[in-house]
Amino acid sequence: MSDKPNHLLGQKSPYLIQHLYNPVDWYPWGEEAFGKALKENKPVFLSIGYSTCHWCHVMERESFEDPSVAEEMNRTFVCIKVDREERPDIDAAYMRISQMLTGTGGWPLNVILTPERKPIFALTYIPKESRRGMIGMIELCRQVRELWENGRDEIDRRVEEIMERVRSSNRTNPDLAVSERTVHSIFEQLRNNFDEEYGGFGMAPKFPTPHNLMFLLRYSQAYSNNEAAEMVRKTLDSMRTGGIWDHVGFGFHRYSTDANWVVPHFEKMLYDNALLMTAYAEAYASLKDPLYQRVVDEIFAFLKTELLSPEGAFYSALDADSEGEEGKYYTWKYGEIVDILGKDEAEKFCDLFNVSPQGNYSEEATGRSTSRNILYLSLDNLSNSSFDEFMSGCIRRLFEARKRRVRPHRDEKILTDINGLVIAALSTAHRYTGKKEYVDLAEKVASFLLTHMYREGRLLHRYKDGEAAIRGFLDDYAFLSWGLIDLFLETSNPSYLETALALTKYTLEHFRGSSGSSLFLDDQTSSDVIISVREGHDGAIPSGNSVTCLNLVRLSAIIGDPSLKIEAEKIADDFGKEIQAVPMYHSFMGIAILAMVRKRFFVKTSKVEGNRGKQDALSRLYYNADFVCLRDEYAEAASNLLFVLRDKKGKNAKYQVCSDSECYPPLDSMDGVIRLLESA
Repeated sequence: MSDKPNHLLGQKSPYLIQHLYNPVDWYPWGEEAFGKALKENKPVFLSIGYSTCHWCHVMERESFEDPSVAEEMNRTFVCIKVDREERPDIDAAYMRISQMLTGTGGWPLNVILTPERKPIFALTYIPKESRRGMIGMIELCRQVRELWENGRDEIDRRVEEIMERVRSSNRTNPDLAVSERTVHSIFEQLRNNFDEEYGGFGMAPKFPTPHNLMFLLRYSQAYSNNEAAEMVRKTLDSMRTGGIWDHVGFGFHRYSTDANWVVPHFEKMLYDNALLMTAYAEAYASLKDPLYQRVVDEIFAFLKTELLSPEGAFYSALDADSEGEEGKYYTWKYGEIVDILGKDEAEKFCDLFNVSPQGNYSEEATGRSTSRNILYLSLDNLSNSSFDEFMSGCIRRLFEARKRRVRPHRDEKILTDINGLVIAALSTAHRYTGKKEYVDLAEKVASFLLTHMYREGRLLHRYKDGEAAIRGFLDDYAFLSWGLIDLFLETSNPSYLETALALTKYTLEHFRGSSGSSLFLDDQTSSDVIISVREGHDGAIPSGNSVTCLNLVRLSAIIGDPSLKIEAEKIADDFGKEIQAVPMYHSFMGIAILAMVRKRFFVKTSKVEGNRGKQDALSRLYYNADFVCLRDEYAEAASNLLFVLRDKKGKNAKYQVCSDSECYPPLDSMDGVIRLLESA
């Protein structure tokens, strides 16, 4: 490490601050860095990552902290560091390029650019020295210098070819309209890729992808398809028993390196846990398994304990590493468990959780045994209630002991988009469990975001150390709107609905380009990336376009504006051919399309027939209806916003049901509502 800071001094990003004292002369993304590259006639080394990324830490230790490597890098490049969570637009643009050039992508993402920000090469993890067919950083610097000095014609030709491919990939093609057949094709590909033994989709590494499960729950209800429901059940049960779940402190790790959910990458992301909280809450409502409510409660406990900020919003993530070792905080030596629990209880506990004296966890990169253990259960033990009290007592003691360990780094950025997902998760959990603490915290998060991150009709993306900064991206608008719609349904406060509508209309006005209806990731009035990206496919989180589509369909029914649904259909149609090519990567768009092709309803009542009755009814209806119990104090404020209140014949009705274009005769019972919606 250097004793002098580089040009990252003054940055707020925890990831950039981690690299502040590297001997590599890092710059933040901006005109200063690219101006220097142009002036000195150097290529740019762009390195994109995030503060809780294990392989980012490995590369820093091997290369960026090494003075000899830094000397080569500083001689060859102007070096730029980007936090992908602060600048998802930069990350998305160069990730697309990486996938085009190499067929893969990941973090750290390293791209060599011209001073004009155009890509030449893309790589992910780079070792210090070349090995096993991987070019090392020192050799890379030497080869790039040689090419830059003596092969500029080849570079210029390569850059133009790449840029043309990128431009072509970004053109929309709305020739293939989406339809109900699209929904079935998404299900069919998910079914064909389903792991019947362990749940989830595809082979290792295996990601939770909760939006796939949310789609399957709706598909199961819409088409009375029990197979879809059982796919959800198998996946949720397997994840909860596996090592991807933190059995001591709760919450899900990032993903599993194996097919059976046992060996995770240990970072914990806010977005994973928010989406999984939603998926488990919806599964509890639909499948009636009390385990899923328990998981919702446990995720809530984890979020409050580990990620809730004093300001009332949530931090972004917890690192995989502590004391320079991945998973050290979360794994256990056999002797540690014996010391904490005593011999007899430890033997029983270790048998339940597959703990051995030799250890069951080896380093992923080297295969070296660590003599440490990941805790995981068999499915039989998960459902054995006779073990519950014993396991809970042991877990409490292990949790207290673990708190004395060196804790992983916490990324204390507050991000608008991911906190929007939390609002949606907490609101959904309240809907299906009735626990007031969920909606109370959702309102607290919303209050923070609307106070600090919403200015003059525009959102800001990141809050850190009292500073709100970086203009909002599509996901900020889409995910916060999603959360606010759900929060309106739980509170009946029309101000949340009003803001969601304003944010959604803003995206239609500012995130479209000169052609096509779909939305770019960045505001088209203020972009500084070489190419703006439109994304319809889901990744670890749903795409902003698909969430916006669903928001538009829901808002259309709630406020009675059919034009909003038409906008949703136009966005979805832009991705018709893309969805046809790989349907399963568009599961959240499938949720939106299902809402388009099946009539969407909004149900208003001023009286609920018992809390349990409401929850049971909602669990049968949520795939095609939103339900609000309108409180008297909000009735006047909502009167000009809700279509249902503009229908005078239903003014005093116990239940009133509307779609985006019509209201139905008033109803006196929830049974009547159910019959109406199920017959539509």
